[in-house]
Amino acid sequence: MPSVFNWPVRVYYEDTDAGGIVFYANYLKFFERARTEWLRALGVQQQELLDQDRTAFVVKNVTLDYHAAARLDDELSILTSVEKLGRASVQFKQEAWRGDVLLNTASVKVGCVDVESMRPRSLPDHVAAKMRAA
Repeated sequence: MPSVFNWPVRVYYEDTDAGGIVFYANYLKFFERARTEWLRALGVQQQELLDQDRTAFVVKNVTLDYHAAARLDDELSILTSVEKLGRASVQFKQEAWRGDVLLNTASVKVGCVDVESMRPRSLPDHVAAKMRAA
């Protein structure tokens, strides 16, 4: 799965802390949005998954490593790639960059669940096929 999805984000005042740098937890928001936009780019709408397949994605595990600070008005690139596509999960590698400066790296494991039982279920075939083709 070598394909990398790039989603741009600008740092707004609401993203920063009292010191004027991006609050550490906001990288999770940036990474979440990038994964959502990656799905959108593949033609996968999460609301349709909920309504038609009764399926949702939930974060199972996240590991973050902070390298440098982002500040108000910085333009960032959030890079997302799939490291491993399992039967009922997806392991992502994500990075936040400001130009050629690496700010943050993340490993995010997302599980596929049935919305009624919240138990693991296989990725819908049409979704898995789009992910494999990306």
